[in-house]
Amino acid sequence: MPIIEMHLMTGRTVEQKRRVVAAVADAAATALGVSKDTVRILITEHGLEDFAVSGITVGERSEKKPQP
Repeated sequence: MPIIEMHLMTGRTVEQKRRVVAAVADAAATALGVSKDTVRILITEHGLEDFAVSGITVGERSEKKPQP
């Protein structure tokens, strides 16, 4: 039974999450030759201050981006 962990930044809609888990489940089932019924997907959402790259949180990065 494949178990897939997906980490996303907060803010995705229910529809977006449903689309991505359907697509990932289809891809995993096809690639692994298993029934889609056996695919499990866990979504963990992270806030802007809960994820960082190079020591700078995503929230801080978004504050520094020039506004159009």
